[in-house]
Amino acid sequence: MRVLIGYESSGVVRRAFRALGHDAWSCDLQPADDGSEFHYQCDVWSIINENWDMGIFHPSCTYLTISAAWAFGDGPYHQKVKSGTLVGQARRDARARAIDEVRRIFALPYPKAVENPNGFISTFIRKPDQVIQPYEFGEDASKGTCLWLDRLPKLKTGVRFTGRMVEWPKGSQKMVERWSNQTDSGQNKLTPSQKRWKDRSKTYAGIATAFAKQWGKI
Repeated sequence: MRVLIGYESSGVVRRAFRALGHDAWSCDLQPADDGSEFHYQCDVWSIINENWDMGIFHPSCTYLTISAAWAFGDGPYHQKVKSGTLVGQARRDARARAIDEVRRIFALPYPKAVENPNGFISTFIRKPDQVIQPYEFGEDASKGTCLWLDRLPKLKTGVRFTGRMVEWPKGSQKMVERWSNQTDSGQNKLTPSQKRWKDRSKTYAGIATAFAKQWGKI
């Protein structure tokens, strides 16, 4: 199949499909991290209507996630945020454009999946068809990921990676499961950096392999 992996520069999903013989291409405004020749560095909308058999899309969650919901409000506090951060009406306008872009993806004529964290897609369009975790596919990580599917089946989970058991809150005698990308309190362990967003958005290899093996048979 000809498979388009939209908004991907890591190449993780593209490589998973190509390993099984599919003509898979990634596309992003950023260059391919692995320097692959099977990558379009351009606006995905310039190629999205070509003759693709399937698409998997990872639109930017900057204005779609609910984790920064505070920034959509108005008030004196919002004038104190760092320069370059959209707040208030400007951020609401950016969210509207991002939601419209997802609607345009859903309208594409070929089977597709949209991957994003829990956020405003659920509020403004529809609830996800499936919510998956990396540890359900053999990865030592926790990262709730929503999938919106069109003419693709829900993923069957693989071998579950068992996390470490920790007492949290401390002294509560309550044991909870955590994975390598989490602190004992459940927060993400990635330290602040210029590429933190990129590291957090990367698809885990176990999930990418499940995409290719299961959807590649359609």
